[in-house]
Amino acid sequence: MDSYHRQPRRTEQPTGQDCQFCASLDPNFVKRNPVDRWVQGHPLDSAVSHVSENGHVLHLIFEIAKKRTGDPQAATLPKSA
Repeated sequence: MDSYHRQPRRTEQPTGQDCQFCASLDPNFVKRNPVDRWVQGHPLDSAVSHVSENGHVLHLIFEIAKKRTGDPQAATLPKSA
């Protein structure tokens, strides 16, 4: 974890559960690093509850895509070059 961008909490352990929000929208969710999939604390399934910074950023990207389309199933990101 890059401590410059995010201050690690000393109670953080590399344990958690998969973020259901990301799992429902990200087609590559199972290919993510496990730490990037995990959420911990309250509220669950929010960007701030992600254990890693990468998971936090990916969650925010899918939240923005969902808000832009209005349809949760159409919130998948377009393929880039």
